[in-house]
Amino acid sequence: MGADRVADWISGGDALRRMLEGVPRLPLETRPLLDALGRVLAEDVISPVALPPWDNSAMDGFAVRAEDVRGASPSSPVVLRVVDDVPAGHFALRPVGPGEAIRIMTGAPLPAGADGVIRVEHTDGGTAIGTADGRVAIRSDADAERNVRPRGEDVRPGDTVLRAGDVLTPGSLAVAAGAGRASLSVIRRPRVAVLASGDELVPVEEFGEVIAARRIVSTNSYALAAQLAEAGMEARVLGIARDTPASLREHLAAAEGCDALITTAGISVGEHDHVVGVMEELRTEVAFWRVRIRPGSAMAFGRVGGLGGIPWFGLPGNPVSTMATFALFVRPALLRMAGHARVHLPGIRATFDGTFAARGELMNFPRVRLHRGEDDAWTASLTGGQGSGMASSMAAADGLAIVDAGREVRPGDPVRVVLLSGAPLTDAAPF
Repeated sequence: MGADRVADWISGGDALRRMLEGVPRLPLETRPLLDALGRVLAEDVISPVALPPWDNSAMDGFAVRAEDVRGASPSSPVVLRVVDDVPAGHFALRPVGPGEAIRIMTGAPLPAGADGVIRVEHTDGGTAIGTADGRVAIRSDADAERNVRPRGEDVRPGDTVLRAGDVLTPGSLAVAAGAGRASLSVIRRPRVAVLASGDELVPVEEFGEVIAARRIVSTNSYALAAQLAEAGMEARVLGIARDTPASLREHLAAAEGCDALITTAGISVGEHDHVVGVMEELRTEVAFWRVRIRPGSAMAFGRVGGLGGIPWFGLPGNPVSTMATFALFVRPALLRMAGHARVHLPGIRATFDGTFAARGELMNFPRVRLHRGEDDAWTASLTGGQGSGMASSMAAADGLAIVDAGREVRPGDPVRVVLLSGAPLTDAAPF
C-alpha cells in the first residue's frame, strides 16, 4: 500500500463484508464459569440431573392433602395437626397422613402424602408448632393441589440446556452451574493491540504539555481500549509511536502474540505518514484502502504477515472517525473472530429533528441523541457540531444516523439510527 496505490473507494457495506470474511475464528479454551461471561460457548451442555431434583414447595405455608382442606373458609376453618416443620435444605421426617399438615418453607422438598401447599396467608399461622399440640387452622381451600413445583419442571436428565454458539449470559452460567459444570469450553476472547501514532500526541499523564499548548492527549488510545472492553475483549495498548519508521517498528513489535491490530492515524500518503511503509515491511496484504463513508473514509484493512497473519484495522486519526469506524466495522469483525453469530449493533427508525446533508458520494453517520415521545416514537436530533475532531459529539450520542450519499434530511424526515450500546446485537448488517 505504497504512495502509488490507488484508493479503492469501496462502499461501507462492501468494506464490512470484506472485514467479516477476512478475519479468522479464534481457538477454543476452557474457562471457569465466572470467567466465561460474554464468551461464545463451544460445546453443548447436557444436564445429568433433574431440576428441581424433587417436588418442592413454591410457598411458605403448610403441606396438606387436598381432601382434608376442601370447603375450608374463614367462617368454617379446617383444623389440622402439625406433625413436622421442614425448612429449605431439609426433608420431612414422616409423610402427611389424614388430618395432618407439615409446615414447610419455599424450596423445601414436598413431604410424601401431600399434594398441595396452603400459603401461610390462608391460615392462622399455626400454634404450638414443634410440640405434640401443634395445630393450624386452614381458612381457604384455594391452594388445594397448588403451589407445588414438580421434579424436572425446569430440566429433565439428558436435556440439552445450553448449545454451542450461545453467548453466555448470567442466566446461562446459572443453568451451567445447575448442570454441574464448573468450567466451560468457549471461544477465546480476542487480544487486540492498539497503537496510536503522531508527534503531537501525549498520554493524559502528560497533560501539562496540553496546558502549555505544545501537545494534545491521545484520546483514541483511551476510547479504543474502552470500546474493546465494552465488547468483552482484551486491549493491549502499545503506547504512542512517533512519526518515524523506527518508532513505529519498535511499538508494533509489542503486538506479537495478539489476535488483531488496530492503528490510528498515519495511513494517508503524506510526507510524515509512515504507517503504510512500515506495514508493508511487515508483509501486510491489504484488502482495501479508502471507504465511501464520513467520518472514517481513510480506513484500511488487511492481514499482517510479519505478525502471524493477524487482521489489521487501519483507522483514521480523528477521534470521531476512530470511534465510529470501530463501532460500525471493527467491533463486528472482532466479535465474529470470537464466534458470535450476531455481531452488528441494532438500529431503530426515528424522525429527524434538524437538517443534515450528505453531500458528495459518501454515506454519512451524523451523531444523534434520541428522544422518546408519549406515543413511543423516537426522534433523533444532532448532538451539535459534526466535525470529525469533536469527540464531545460522540460522548453525547445515543447513536449514529445513516444518511445515504447525496441525501438531505430535514425536520420530520424518517432516518435509521444505529444504537451505540445497551441493546441486543443483531445478525442484520446496518447498511
